[in-house]
Amino acid sequence: MPPRIVSITAGAAFLLAALTACSAPGETAPTPTTDPATSAPQASVEPAATPDPDPTSGALTCESMISPGTVAALTEAGWTAETKDFVIGDTTISEDEGLLCFWGDYAVASDHGQLYGWAELSAGAASDAQTSLLAAGWHREDGPEGVYITEDPQYAMGTDDDGYGMTYLFGDGWVKLADTKQGLLLIEGAG
Repeated sequence: MPPRIVSITAGAAFLLAALTACSAPGETAPTPTTDPATSAPQASVEPAATPDPDPTSGALTCESMISPGTVAALTEAGWTAETKDFVIGDTTISEDEGLLCFWGDYAVASDHGQLYGWAELSAGAASDAQTSLLAAGWHREDGPEGVYITEDPQYAMGTDDDGYGMTYLFGDGWVKLADTKQGLLLIEGAG
């Protein structure tokens, strides 16, 4: 093995050992926190009180889509939300059917941020979107909440603790999107 690879491997092992030694068993980090490696605020990931947003209950906004604790953590970090085009494979969702928000610190040039989206989606549009994503190499996983379609972790910009990157959750008449599967738990409602 070349010396450079040995050094990298040894360095990674040392870093893992140091990080493991820093936390006591059963110790939990306070939330929200800021990840020093990415400066991205990390909000607590708890199941949402309202599992699926209901756009008829009020106007869907970047702030109403996610949990209040997540909004507080992102705002405290100096982040704001900007809306983006909500495109799923070959399917574009109109603004009156859904919303996609990218939270970040727009005062600095950075690619760090968090993505949350929710939209109404007919069964036909959901089928077309899933087919398009699967044809592009995304992975399907069925769950009790619905159908998860997640990007190949090999190409993910970031992953959650379980190795999932950007993930869509398709339910009955709706779709959620977050930059990780765990992030889907933070999407709780509209209005």
